[in-house]
Amino acid sequence: MANSNSFFLTFNHLTIYYLILLLLSQSPQIHSTCRNFCNNIPINYPFSIDDGCGAAQYRHMLNCSATDLFFLTPSGNYKVQSIDYEKQTMTIFDPSMSTCSILQPHHDFKMSEIQSAIIPPTPDTVFILVNCSIDSPVLNHYKSLCFNFSGHSCDELYGSCTSFKLFHLLSNSTPACCFTGYETVKYMSMDILDCTHYTSVYNTDRLEGVGPLDWLYGMKLSFSVPDTGCVRCAKSGGTCGFDVETEMAQCICSSTSNSTRDCAGGREINFADSYRASSFPPLQLLYILALVAISYTILLR
Repeated sequence: MANSNSFFLTFNHLTIYYLILLLLSQSPQIHSTCRNFCNNIPINYPFSIDDGCGAAQYRHMLNCSATDLFFLTPSGNYKVQSIDYEKQTMTIFDPSMSTCSILQPHHDFKMSEIQSAIIPPTPDTVFILVNCSIDSPVLNHYKSLCFNFSGHSCDELYGSCTSFKLFHLLSNSTPACCFTGYETVKYMSMDILDCTHYTSVYNTDRLEGVGPLDWLYGMKLSFSVPDTGCVRCAKSGGTCGFDVETEMAQCICSSTSNSTRDCAGGREINFADSYRASSFPPLQLLYILALVAISYTILLR
């Protein structure tokens, strides 16, 4: 009898161990918590500051520090000033960008290909190329890339801005400048453009008659929201996210329940069809088997 009890104890221990491993291996990996604020800025779908939350297309684009929210690009980190989810715009500011009051070292603004596609600068964001050489392509072969910006001129820029007056004094004339769009700086670096500095302003349609000192310096980006069934998930109390390995969309209901269309009724069907219900044993059955094995072990003692 002792040998029989020993056999069943060993068997049940192995069974419990196997069930635990199976539960862990079949549970999709998610981040258990999706923070919805970074300081005073709300973080809603499609954005996130925790991996596995939000839309996979926007993965690793935001970083939350103790004091600020940053938009991450290949050319650097840009402070997020606000996110308007109704208008689907994000306003960012480059701390190392020149403005009317401060002159910063030369550098480029670069976005990744997916960022350029799904969250590009808005049409009312204007890039101003400053102190350009007379040989600059935007003043010669590509001069059509420069346009009139609400009636403003280079003379006004160099005359009003403390930071840019230096170029006027050094050359004893008004250096060339160019008001242009994002596509110009996207495809041509500052070295190719042959301009020493740039700045950018947004809401330019409201700046007619407004001097450079009062311009809104920074960039406004326009983002798109992927249609992955997130509205249904959110209405059921869930949080929209994705599997960190497959990047397939998921509805996160808790730290232990996800891969659902919504959080109502305990369904376990992924709203982006990333999992099939038949691909792993129902969790409820595994829990029951584990309880049976534990109970049998106790009875044999």
